[in-house]
Amino acid sequence: MSEEGTFKKVEKSAEKMYGPKGLLVCGYPEPEQHKLLAILEESKLGEFPVIFATNNDIKRSLKEVLESDHKHGHGEASEMKRAAIMSGFTHEELHILMEDYRNSELPTQHWAALTPVSEKWAVGALLNELAAEAAEIKKELQKNKTK
Repeated sequence: MSEEGTFKKVEKSAEKMYGPKGLLVCGYPEPEQHKLLAILEESKLGEFPVIFATNNDIKRSLKEVLESDHKHGHGEASEMKRAAIMSGFTHEELHILMEDYRNSELPTQHWAALTPVSEKWAVGALLNELAAEAAEIKKELQKNKTK
């Protein structure tokens, strides 16, 4: 992340991440929204709000959108970049969520965790930052391959 954000490995622990528990999902077509909800219902994570960001949410802050009701935006198309922003999960739950997602055969996506800095960002700004970071990582991996 730019400015005050950094990457760091998240160990499996009971440590809770920042914010109220919830999952903000961006860029999912309706059939994949249903599939994600089914995966989450079968997981060991218990219940928590799942918010599907709509095109109207792109300029709203992450904090504001995460305060939406459970299943906000469900059934609405989203033209955003694909991502999931986690809030308030424990580190152990984060690993469970990501493992369940990997096993789901849903397309790859960007992942982010809410922070005191990012909660003020607009959804669209975070999605752009995640895409830029992914491009930079890919570029660095290609560079290291050619060495």
